[in-house]
Amino acid sequence: MDIKTFRAKSMQDALALVRRELGPEASVLHTRELHGGLLGRILFGRKYEVAASRNVNVPSRLLARLQEFPQGVESREQGARYVETSLSMQPALNSALDHHVAGQLNRLQEMIEKLCNQPAAMAKHELPETLFHVFTDMIEAEVDESIARSLIDQLRGESGIHVADPLLVKARIAQQLEDDIQVTGPITTSDDKCRLVALVGPTGVGKTTTIAKLAANYRLREKKRVGLITVDTYRVAAVEQLRTYADIIDLPMEVVSTPREMREAVARMQNLDLVLMDTAGRSPRDEIRIQELRLLLAEAEADDVLLVLSATTGTRSLAATAKKFAGVGTTSLILTKLDETTSLGHLVALMRECRLPISYLTDGQNVPDDIQVADRRQLAYLMLGLESQGVGR
Repeated sequence: MDIKTFRAKSMQDALALVRRELGPEASVLHTRELHGGLLGRILFGRKYEVAASRNVNVPSRLLARLQEFPQGVESREQGARYVETSLSMQPALNSALDHHVAGQLNRLQEMIEKLCNQPAAMAKHELPETLFHVFTDMIEAEVDESIARSLIDQLRGESGIHVADPLLVKARIAQQLEDDIQVTGPITTSDDKCRLVALVGPTGVGKTTTIAKLAANYRLREKKRVGLITVDTYRVAAVEQLRTYADIIDLPMEVVSTPREMREAVARMQNLDLVLMDTAGRSPRDEIRIQELRLLLAEAEADDVLLVLSATTGTRSLAATAKKFAGVGTTSLILTKLDETTSLGHLVALMRECRLPISYLTDGQNVPDDIQVADRRQLAYLMLGLESQGVGR
């Protein structure tokens, strides 16, 4: 049996090879498209394979169906003419189909290339080299792309900026961000009034340890009269942990679980300079617990409500948590666990969305160390990932 295989870029070309080498009487035994699938077509192009033979006689499937004439064809002679006309049109139809499919594939390939090359290719095409590298540095620091672009665009709109100097560019962008950051400074106290400061937030962000750091600093370094109140009765370990700190620093401590106990505890501490309140961790999704916390804080008449958030949390969760806790009267933020994350760029979006000022930063477990008052310039450089590059030192 004499069977030959022919390959070409289109089915029409493959059939032409069959006719040229085996003659018009050759029978087609098998056809298939090579490199099937979108990816194969994009990488290798379209290609067809036809197996044919001069000796094998394959009955025509078209002739077997001549009894099934389309509407308007009433005899075998008309059916034969109909089939002949259809066959004569088939090459043109195949060519049109090939052209249409090729156009679709080209458009798909362009879309894939465009998606793969964003945002780097677009940014590099639009920006001078120095600005492009600063832009990519911000993206690597996890600054939101739209924010990074706005900072770059704002810089390009300024006059007198030498965009060829990367250190100058980075310092100017840090200054732009610094202007957007709000800070409160340290907790202030007065001799004639007790200041009550409550720390709230989700579980596991370090509220108890942060309170211990604040208490130790104000008692040992500022020489203030400090007291502790905890309403975190859901975790026995938390109460014992805070009591241990209170014993070491020699501070009065109250444990409360009801609004009435809260009023009584606050009244007993009115002679102090500063009272720090530790609250139980609340899930931002737990509306009932959030409302309970709001009622307790209302009974205490807290002067400040500091929302404690972990810097290791993603931007969306941070923003959602800040929004939920706004209902309890939050006045500022404490960002913890800065030492447990490799970048802080995602905090830029948080600053712009929740608009709460920042009071303190913590970067470790050591008491009374590993806490500092938030500084706008330092925060700007940390968020942009520029501190390690020596910018601004």
